[in-house]
Amino acid sequence: MTGIWIMRIGHRPQRDKRVTTHVALSSRALGAKGIFVDTEDRVLEENVRSVCERFGGDFDIRTGIKWKDAVKKFDGMVIHLTMYGQRLDEALSKIPSDADLMIVVGAEKVPPEVYERADMNVSVGNQPHSEIAALSIFMDRLTKGGALYEERNGRFTVIPNERGKTVVEISK
Repeated sequence: MTGIWIMRIGHRPQRDKRVTTHVALSSRALGAKGIFVDTEDRVLEENVRSVCERFGGDFDIRTGIKWKDAVKKFDGMVIHLTMYGQRLDEALSKIPSDADLMIVVGAEKVPPEVYERADMNVSVGNQPHSEIAALSIFMDRLTKGGALYEERNGRFTVIPNERGKTVVEISK
């Protein structure tokens, strides 16, 4: 996989700020290169960039990106996550390992045109659930968990332990 990009459609800053932040942070943690958000939201950009500055990694966020233009210009495979697509376990084997991917996730009702423009519509289960859950499961299965404990060379790192929180500042 050369690069995974997320396209967030239908972001409503007053209503979805925490959810879209979690979509972005989950994308980052699970190995995406960046996220495009259809609605301009400078606060969202600042919050995500702040995490990247503190915890490292090469992750890009751009807001105010029209999804139709992004999908049209994207040179790779466009995958739309939806309850109505083909099953995840069947779809994974059809995704080329050398392709750039754009993963489309919606916030509100997704226009029918998204289903038509996507190269693949993939369902992560067939029950209503969060786009954060769908994206996380998809990314984890796609990357086989490869990004979960990847070193990102940030100012801070979290040390997993059975109890408590251990955040260490790295002196450089």
